[in-house]
Amino acid sequence: MTDQLLQEAPPLDASVADALANARIPDPFAVLGPHDLAQGRIVRAYLPGADRVEVVSRESGGVIGTLLPAEPHGLFAGRVECAEPYVLRITWPLAVQETEDPYSFGLVLGELDLYLFNEGRHFELPFALGARPMTIDGVAGVRFGVWAPSARAASVVGDFNSWDRRRHPMRVRHGSGVWELFVPRLGPGARYKFAIVGPDGAALPLKADPLARATEPAPSTASVVADCLPFAWHDEEWIAARAEKHRVDAPIAVYEVHAGSWLRPDAGDPNRFPTWDDLAGRIVPYVQDMGFTHVELMPVAEHPFAGSWGYQPLGLFAPSGRYGPPEGFARFVDACHRNGIGVIIDWVPAHFPTDEWGLARFDGTALYEHLDPREGYHQDWNTFIYNLGRREVSGFLLASAIYWLEHFHVDGLRVDAVASMLYRDYSRAEGQWIPNIYGGRENLEAIGFLQHLNSVVPERCPGAMTIAEESTAWPGVTRAVGEGGLGFNYKWNMGWMHDTLHYMQEDAVYRKWHHNELTFGLIYAWSERFILPLSHDEVVHGKGSLIGKMPGDRWQKFANLRAYLGFMWSHPGKKLLFMGGEIAQDREWSHDREIDWWLLDDPAHRGIQRLVRDLNQVYVAERALHEYDAHPAGFRWVIGNDSGNSVFAYLRFGAGEVPPILAVCNMTPVPRPGYRIGVPQPGWWQERLNTDSAWYGGSDMGNAGGSSAAPIPAHGEEQSIELTLPPLATVLFRPGG
Repeated sequence: MTDQLLQEAPPLDASVADALANARIPDPFAVLGPHDLAQGRIVRAYLPGADRVEVVSRESGGVIGTLLPAEPHGLFAGRVECAEPYVLRITWPLAVQETEDPYSFGLVLGELDLYLFNEGRHFELPFALGARPMTIDGVAGVRFGVWAPSARAASVVGDFNSWDRRRHPMRVRHGSGVWELFVPRLGPGARYKFAIVGPDGAALPLKADPLARATEPAPSTASVVADCLPFAWHDEEWIAARAEKHRVDAPIAVYEVHAGSWLRPDAGDPNRFPTWDDLAGRIVPYVQDMGFTHVELMPVAEHPFAGSWGYQPLGLFAPSGRYGPPEGFARFVDACHRNGIGVIIDWVPAHFPTDEWGLARFDGTALYEHLDPREGYHQDWNTFIYNLGRREVSGFLLASAIYWLEHFHVDGLRVDAVASMLYRDYSRAEGQWIPNIYGGRENLEAIGFLQHLNSVVPERCPGAMTIAEESTAWPGVTRAVGEGGLGFNYKWNMGWMHDTLHYMQEDAVYRKWHHNELTFGLIYAWSERFILPLSHDEVVHGKGSLIGKMPGDRWQKFANLRAYLGFMWSHPGKKLLFMGGEIAQDREWSHDREIDWWLLDDPAHRGIQRLVRDLNQVYVAERALHEYDAHPAGFRWVIGNDSGNSVFAYLRFGAGEVPPILAVCNMTPVPRPGYRIGVPQPGWWQERLNTDSAWYGGSDMGNAGGSSAAPIPAHGEEQSIELTLPPLATVLFRPGG
């Protein structure tokens, strides 16, 4: 009987047997699984290390065939009695396993999915490729799909097959370059990677899944099968209203956070991070109390090196496993929304790290990146640059953006390093870059990608916003795509940040020579819709902390910072402040330790925190401070040329009958009594906020609550108020009581 069964299962061709034994078989379904031959149905299963394999009827539970050892070693083959659904009963040295045969299933990816992917328009890509738990023909398992068009062979490996490349070879869907396989009885939580053989026949290092929706915590690098069950959201009210909250005439004050160092559960263990639930319990009430409208998270997508702060990500669909499972991140976002706080995440489509288990040379060729280093390699960051001219790559990135916005209800994407995307010669010397088809330096593919992104986002995710970190004078970053712009909602005003910080670092005696550094930003303030950022970039790499940049003795340092924050919050543009700045942290930020919260025992540091809280309250409450942020009608200089005294005065306006706000900044440590300033209307002008208040740690010099306008012309107005300008202070006034 044994000889008869072996004759009924014809031997494999030697080359096929060799390919199977060496995990290089291009079409495993042509060999494995059930096959109807002239002598009946045979089944082959490749199970290296197994002792015995039986075929069991799924319906009756009876044995309908026994597979006998064949060549190559590890192959089992034999005839079965009938063509019905079956289970393989596998006897291993220490266990017996029952599972459906992966090679008994038909095609598992739809033609429409593959078509949309190849066209770069599959916006739900992580639910098509990658790893998706699903049920096929009544069998629960996981469908795997990976794009590797130049691969000779591909397989999926994991704990479920002892990471053996030979056990689960995949089939290629010709024309799409996608390899697929359904693995029965696998589910959420399973670790896996892809084993790929390159076009030269060499086995590549095991690759993490580019579409993984979960990962194991770094420094481990395996992908994890994520659950597809929908999260129970409680933020319907927020989502319905957020479009109004993101309007250009709305107050937007952003608190920028690095999730791994805002707090640390164990300050002595640099590898122990807070969970998303820890952060939700601490950050949400803090941000709410401080009056910020949004929290912005430095990249939370999975990244191999913590020291990159997330700006070199390799898991563009997976919240970092450092902080817990993906549903933990969803709970964090939900908690923010239930407490009236928007969530922005930093998103990085400009480049990716060169780690061999990641996207680099993914199928043995430059698949996600450009091959030519003049286009595909960032010299400054030792990273690869995405080939945005390839539809599948641009579609992959678009799907990532949509996934964060739709699946996790994120309210905005701050797109990192946009300038590096727009210019082909970014940070390159002559001869180190390739011009575009017209001979220019503009990256036409990146421009098209960003315009596509900013067209798709409002269509699919109403109310969500995109923000560009763009450090040049590229025209139309926030202009509508239909008008030739890039289509972002907002742009970081990097020029304002650099100019004003440089001014503040000057000793007060020299500031009169740098007066224009505080006024220059108003020349272009309405060319884009701006966010004023005091970001993490300004408190790292030896730049010191915000308080550390301020000149003078200790009192002057704190007074300078208070005056600067008052200037920033009264200046046109939305606001962003990096964590620690609100308590005047002395030390430069480090991702390896939490914020120095103990500083709040010091009244001077506590005063800065109180000031930021009150600035947010005034900024939200006074429409004149935010309504016309992006319109010249919202600003008018009263005094812009008193460089000798380093005094600045300007008016902010809102729509209609909104009361204006007068901001007066004295950027020297010299009090200035009897300083007369023209105002646009008579009556009492209330001192709305004074950064020199003792409540904030100042000298408490001021104007006894305000000043009455007198019919004395000044600065082009028919009336004026006489003020005492406190030293190193910004004072805000509004008409009325």
